[in-house]
Amino acid sequence: MGEQTEYEKGDKAPNPGIYTEVGEARSFHTQIQNPKRIEMKRGDTFPETTNKDRKWKKVEKARVH
Repeated sequence: MGEQTEYEKGDKAPNPGIYTEVGEARSFHTQIQNPKRIEMKRGDTFPETTNKDRKWKKVEKARVH
């Protein structure tokens, strides 16, 4: 099993960094207008997303390649 890359409200941040919302399809290809971005420290709790179908993902993991 790999490391978890998507997080929900209440999950703890595994590493420090900037996290952003990803779309309902759980794909970084989904176009989200003005996604929420937050800076987290290790162990911080993720807040609620803008809509219930979104998840948090670390910015460096959410890039389009």
